[in-house]
Amino acid sequence: MDSSYLKAKHEAGKPYQAYVAAGTAQQQENWQRIYEQAKLTDAQRSLIGSFVRRVNIIAMSGVWCGDCSQQCPAIQRIAEANPEAIDLRWLERDDHKDLQQLVRINAGDRVPVLIFCAEDYEPVGWYGDRTLSRYRALAQKQLGPSCPLPGAPVSDDDLAATLQDWLDQIERVHLLLRLSGRLRQKHGD
Repeated sequence: MDSSYLKAKHEAGKPYQAYVAAGTAQQQENWQRIYEQAKLTDAQRSLIGSFVRRVNIIAMSGVWCGDCSQQCPAIQRIAEANPEAIDLRWLERDDHKDLQQLVRINAGDRVPVLIFCAEDYEPVGWYGDRTLSRYRALAQKQLGPSCPLPGAPVSDDDLAATLQDWLDQIERVHLLLRLSGRLRQKHGD
């Protein structure tokens, strides 16, 4: 993945509200319920507010997907806490099969997958599917199906843990960019 390709994909992405609005009324309700439930702590807000390097993020998702409806609103909350440093755009997985092929997980088209880029769209990394907390919660509950049903309830503790897992990934990328010799030289810091 080169920077011009990633820039074009990022620019093709939608802001969160427009992305979710493309779903059915039930899908929108599922996403809205988790969005309202997802809360950042003061410490998390402070951490995100301290980010100074711009991170362009492409979120491969499915508005129809139960895992996405249970994780993506929390990711959006993180991005909203510092829109100057985090530019998050949403792509429907099935509309961008070329990019999806590049970020397959265990030979599958999993979602959500976040693709992290530097300010100049140089690729930094990608992370996706379910976070460790999500996998632990699913294993503990022994849900059985490979994907939770859209609209299934998520406990506050499970959602908080998932939000923290995603924040850890975004913080890692920010620190990688903050400590990058290339970017430190460019910004004189």
